[in-house]
Amino acid sequence: MPFAAEEMRLDLLQCPCPDVGAGARQCVAEVRVRPHALHRLGLHPDQPTARVTGPPPPAWWHAEAERFAARRRG
Repeated sequence: MPFAAEEMRLDLLQCPCPDVGAGARQCVAEVRVRPHALHRLGLHPDQPTARVTGPPPPAWWHAEAERFAARRRG
C-alpha cells in the first residue's frame, strides 16, 4: 500500500436510499487521503497533470473500450 495508516481514512456509511423505496438502505464507502501523501505520488491537484489538458477521446474510442472489456469478462 503506498499510504501509511495515518495518511488515510476509511468511512463506511449507511444511509436511506430514496431511489428504491421506503426503508431501503444503501452503503457508501468514503476514502480520504491526506494531501501530502497524494502529492508524493504525483496526484495532487496543484500539479499540471491533474487537470484536463485537451478534448476527450471520440465516442467510438469509448465504445471500443466497452466492447473490449465485455470480451475480457466473458
